[in-house]
Amino acid sequence: MAESTRTATLTLGDKSIDLPVLHPTAGPDVVDIGKLYGKMGVFTHDPSFTSTSSCESSITFIDGDLGELLHRGYPIDQLAEKSHYLEVCYLLLYGELPTAAQLEDFESRVTRHTMVHEQMHRFFTGFRRDAHPMAVMVGVVGAMSAFYHDSTDVNDPWQREVASIRLIAKLPTIAAMAYKYSVGQPFVYPRNDLDYASNFLRMCFAVPCEEYEVDPILTRAMDRILTLHADHEQNASTSTVRLASSSGANPFACIAAGIACLWGPAHGGANQACLEMLREIGTVERIPEYVARAKDKDDPFRLMGFGHRVYKNFDPRAKVMKQSAHEVLELLGIENNETLKVAMELEKIALEDEYFVSKKLYPNVDFYSGIILDAMGFPTSMFTPIFAVSRTVGWISQWKEMIADPNMRIGRPRQLYTGPTRRDYVDVEDR
Repeated sequence: MAESTRTATLTLGDKSIDLPVLHPTAGPDVVDIGKLYGKMGVFTHDPSFTSTSSCESSITFIDGDLGELLHRGYPIDQLAEKSHYLEVCYLLLYGELPTAAQLEDFESRVTRHTMVHEQMHRFFTGFRRDAHPMAVMVGVVGAMSAFYHDSTDVNDPWQREVASIRLIAKLPTIAAMAYKYSVGQPFVYPRNDLDYASNFLRMCFAVPCEEYEVDPILTRAMDRILTLHADHEQNASTSTVRLASSSGANPFACIAAGIACLWGPAHGGANQACLEMLREIGTVERIPEYVARAKDKDDPFRLMGFGHRVYKNFDPRAKVMKQSAHEVLELLGIENNETLKVAMELEKIALEDEYFVSKKLYPNVDFYSGIILDAMGFPTSMFTPIFAVSRTVGWISQWKEMIADPNMRIGRPRQLYTGPTRRDYVDVEDR
């Protein structure tokens, strides 16, 4: 629990209250207003909760001014460069980097839970073939509680552990199945001899009529995409998972709620929007036209993939993603494709143009991830499901942390009511 060594005094009329000021290990101090309503009879008003701490967490820290993202204290660029996704999963879940033996055990447990219940295959046939994969993901993940009854008791630490492993292991399988169903191809079972990223790529692109070999560069790029999206503090979907779990809902329902929130274009769909924007621009020659439109306040056009609500500096994930983009496109022989040319020129302009520099509109992680996924052969409809696969471990880590918190209570935000005051009912004949 964060400690308080000083207070902030709030005076309202003839009443005053001393509010504890909590000191985090990093980031700004936090004024604890937990007793404000009880003592003063007033609430605070903070639309979108942009100035409100909703929980105490030791998992992820973001310094937007410095452009820094830490998982359990480790910088994301170091993790993306030197580690791999399942090792980062272990770090997020358990708080420390694993030993070699711990990592081997964890990877084994995840690998041997990647298959889904065979009866779940029939569940997919209830969806239309043209259903968005995210719609399928929300339904199937929520339905997992109907198949895995032995890991839905949130008060049992062992069941929480089993549910955690199952979700991390099965989300790639479910996402791949949603993709296969959408293109009319047979489902591909996971293989225990492949690593996490390779397994996912194989389940998405393999067909029964021929062998499928995953290129290590593509595997590394996919692993980096998963690593770079694993957790991102108290964003919209993570807050949704926490709020849902505060009611005691089972873990599968909570993760399904997070997936539903992630579906929004302002959240998980940002890389798709960025790729569509690059394609709309089309050629390098048309960039000045679109940059001028972006600067025009009266023009509805906006440059996607630049700036971030949290980062006021360069997104640390974008640096790693940029390197992967070049490696993938070079491997696939399309390093000179027009979309990447437009992206490179836009990045150059954003880093040099006074308009972008003054507003700190640096390229973010979505700027490059969409290009990589498109080059791999994924349709834009799969961008957000892949994001969901990656973010599952973050949601689970936050869920486990919240459930174990002795101070946890059901979430109950307040409101600033602006509707009519009390009115008496009038019979319909008299209206």
